[in-house]
Amino acid sequence: MKNTTAITIGLDLGDKAHFICVLDAEGVIIDKRQITNHVESLRRLSKKFPGARVAMEVGTHSPWTSRFFVAQGHEVLVANPRKLRAIYANERKSDERDSEMSARIARVDPKLLYPVMHRSEESQRDLLQVKLRDNLVRQRVDVISAVRFTLKSLGIRLPSPSTPAFAKCARKNLADQAEILALIEPSLCVLEEMTARIREFDREIQKLCEESYPEAARLQEITGVGPITALVFILVIGDVKRFAKARDAGAYLGLVPRRDQSGGLDKQMRISKAGDAYLRRLLVSAAQYILGPFGPDCDLCRHGLTLAERGGQAAKKKAVIAIARKLSVIMLTLLQQQSDYQALRNAA
Repeated sequence: MKNTTAITIGLDLGDKAHFICVLDAEGVIIDKRQITNHVESLRRLSKKFPGARVAMEVGTHSPWTSRFFVAQGHEVLVANPRKLRAIYANERKSDERDSEMSARIARVDPKLLYPVMHRSEESQRDLLQVKLRDNLVRQRVDVISAVRFTLKSLGIRLPSPSTPAFAKCARKNLADQAEILALIEPSLCVLEEMTARIREFDREIQKLCEESYPEAARLQEITGVGPITALVFILVIGDVKRFAKARDAGAYLGLVPRRDQSGGLDKQMRISKAGDAYLRRLLVSAAQYILGPFGPDCDLCRHGLTLAERGGQAAKKKAVIAIARKLSVIMLTLLQQQSDYQALRNAA
């Protein structure tokens, strides 16, 4: 049997089956086939090539698959597909070619894969609660929009109460129109059930912060940052020590501009939108609150308003992104230094 310490395995993950390509130390293909998406199939592969380097792309199955191979003693590289143009831009792209490309790149220089670090299973489960709550909130908005558009087509306009009170308000305003109320009653019942489940998620998330992530209280000292934003930031960032500088948080979350420099030309481009999209959206929402009419007087607000006053195209939007980026840096600094937030640190 070949010395497997120098063997590299490329995995192209799929819902039902994975395609594997195994290279020896000289880059010769010694195994190339499909295996089922099952733990036992992965276990047999691990036993056949113990200690081999395993490369795969980020995907639905990459978190648990990567954790499995790490537990079996393998070096695992999870490639960032946004960076790996050699795979997604291949003119003859296929699962077979993808697995071979991943293996060859991992064998030559693992850094070319721009490997990402998946969170632990516990963190993934905790984050799942927040993501499921967000899905319910989005679905509730869709149901309310559907009810509103239905009534508008009949010439009926409802007032705009708070979202949790929409069903009660609709019943009150349609009390004298029994037929129309009966038409939308099933949707109103669904809305009430969604609101109840969302409130349950809120209580569980608050309890989770207090019992498992006490450092979230430090982040919530920032006005505009609630339990959900604080918890998601902690779970997505993970080990704060892996960031050499707090300023790296902005780039990690895709809040810095992309760069396209060639010769004397250095274009000003939009933000990269790399990293976790949900956390980026939460930070932008927090920044909008800070710069809004109810925002507190703080260094963040003053800095953002100064940027917005400069004028120019989309000045307010750029200010919001800048504050979201600065907010991520402050939050990471608080976690790294275990310090308290000072709202007016730079005040004269």
